Amino acid sequence: MRIRKDSIRSRVKGDLPIVFSDEKLSAYGGIELFRRFVDRSGFAERLKKVFSIRQFDGDYGSFRITLALMGMLLLGGTRMRHLRVLERDPLFLRFARLQRLPGDRTVSNTLKETTRAVRDELGGLLREVAYDTAREAGLSRATIDLDGTVLRTGLFAEGAARGFNPHHPKDKSYYPLTAHLAQTGQLLAVVNREGNVHDSEKALETLAFLVEDVRRELAPRHLEARFDGAFFRRDLLEYLETSGIEYAIKAPLWDWLETRTLIGKRRRWKRIRPDLQAFFTQLRIPKWNLTLRVAVYRKHVSHQTRKNFQLDLFDPNDGHYEYSSVATNKRIGLRALWDFMAGRGGHEKTLGELKQHLAFDTIPTHDWDANSTWQLISALTHNVFRQFQIATTAKQRTNGRKRTYRWVLESLRTFRYEVLNLPAKLARPEGRTELRIAAADDTQARILQILDALPEAA
Repeated sequence: MRIRKDSIRSRVKGDLPIVFSDEKLSAYGGIELFRRFVDRSGFAERLKKVFSIRQFDGDYGSFRITLALMGMLLLGGTRMRHLRVLERDPLFLRFARLQRLPGDRTVSNTLKETTRAVRDELGGLLREVAYDTAREAGLSRATIDLDGTVLRTGLFAEGAARGFNPHHPKDKSYYPLTAHLAQTGQLLAVVNREGNVHDSEKALETLAFLVEDVRRELAPRHLEARFDGAFFRRDLLEYLETSGIEYAIKAPLWDWLETRTLIGKRRRWKRIRPDLQAFFTQLRIPKWNLTLRVAVYRKHVSHQTRKNFQLDLFDPNDGHYEYSSVATNKRIGLRALWDFMAGRGGHEKTLGELKQHLAFDTIPTHDWDANSTWQLISALTHNVFRQFQIATTAKQRTNGRKRTYRWVLESLRTFRYEVLNLPAKLARPEGRTELRIAAADDTQARILQILDALPEAA
């Protein structure tokens, strides 16, 4: 049946007058769903306990200010001043348990007064959320990824320094170390560091703590960890060899490791796929008194590599290759090991989500304590959002060789557009407050699906 044009098109003949009102309207109707999850999952009570160790707290309270910051990050705010935009939104105020929002200075001072003990408690809550998610799913395997990421700070941030930043080498930065639970896409630890430290700084103590903590909390049948080449250190390798966990770590092609000599002498390579060949070998490191099982890979490329040092070393006659090696104690084949290391991209994806949509790379103040706390709040918001997705609408998928997300997880940007940013109104028909959300049919069906799943998440 053909639809008449008159029922499709509309005419706009003039400008609408703009009038400001005090009606209880909200641009974020979907945040009520998230508030219900935060309450029913017990997260709000646990967050309140984190700040109970503070002897002195302001009128607003650290608990409510933290909730307000988490809500602001969830809705797309990236600066403390963005709270002002939300000061008249009734659903946001309801989420934060406030009647009015604090000013920038109040929020800044609260972050600055956050002690190391409170941050340790926040870090514990960060892990608890990830452990709860893994427990509810009944995961039998846990994969830990460790990596650092650069956060540009400006000139005056406390603890900032010039360090590894290939795109902005002269800029000062922080270099936080992050630990990632691959199956759920959540963070297990965020350790802020000065910008001029090595990527493996504090890695050993962080990994050792997490291994014991994961074993105690989750008791997985398989516990594994993977790292890039920056973590190839003697103390870390010695720990990995004796810890009883499975590991894989990129092995640099340093001269004194003699991996290049092994590659130069190799005549037979196993074909993994049309453009990839590899072999296993035993790499003896007398300097460290270690013998490692190493897989060496060469990938055929149809161009000269951007850093042509490998061609100068090997000068293959049958094309151009990029070489890499992986040290491991996993008893899997070359193809499975290649895929397993490729799964580290899930950690990079999580860091990209944090930076793009949760202001992880925002430096709100010049104070070290405040900036470190901001990183934890950003990571905590991410973990709770992931937990919300997995508990409500995310579909589970099979466990592949890459060991990445076990669910089909959508980005926060998509979730904002489809669920959070819905126009809503608080109405009182017959004296009873109700929330009226204007949503399309598909969105209504999704909201009902979330509401049906919320009781099971309690």
